[in-house]
Amino acid sequence: MRALSIARRELYAYLRSPLGSAIVAGALLVDGILFYFDSLDQKRLSAQLLTQFFYDSSAATMIAGLLLAMRLLAEERQSGTITLLNTAPIRDRDIVLGKFLSSFGMLTVLNLLTVYMPLMVYIRGKVSVGHIAVGYLGLILLGSAVTAIGLFASSLARSQVVAAIIGAAMVGAFILLWVVARAVDPPFNTFFSGLALHHENYRPFMNGTLQFDRVAYYLMITYFFLLAATKVLEARRWR
Repeated sequence: MRALSIARRELYAYLRSPLGSAIVAGALLVDGILFYFDSLDQKRLSAQLLTQFFYDSSAATMIAGLLLAMRLLAEERQSGTITLLNTAPIRDRDIVLGKFLSSFGMLTVLNLLTVYMPLMVYIRGKVSVGHIAVGYLGLILLGSAVTAIGLFASSLARSQVVAAIIGAAMVGAFILLWVVARAVDPPFNTFFSGLALHHENYRPFMNGTLQFDRVAYYLMITYFFLLAATKVLEARRWR
């Protein structure tokens, strides 16, 4: 319940400040522009257009997730209110979970606001509802993982700008693991490819294929970085 109270407070903070609205509006604008230009290609099949939409939306989701998460703990430390959280009768894991839920909730709403674009493809073309549902599941899972990484970066930094830089560097490193996988020999190529945040793990969702090992991957990444953020808070509490 305490985690939900923190999540509610953070959601109100997003709605009161122009930051949350600006991030959501910017991501929606980018998604809309990319979808418009993709739809101009008359030779592209409906399924291909839908796959391209989920590919483009993944970039906006990752950027928005980092920008939404950068303030979660760094802002508390920057403004000095982290002391109030540390002295309050709230467990560190409740703080981390509540802040994660607020940012993840905003990101999920952002993704759901784009649903009219796949519906236009569904109405005018030949695609399945399952492809749309699996694609959005992939976006939500990817957003969850990136938000957790951004929250961990925010727990390390003393300012939002530094948190955004650290988070972007970590996400970029995870994405580029597929490049490393192409440069090494077996069995290391399979190992690095399996760790890549976007390439092999996200591709099945783009194509409308549900693979439970890919779902488990994103859930494990989310859990790991939430746990890491909790441990950082615990370490800082006793300094």
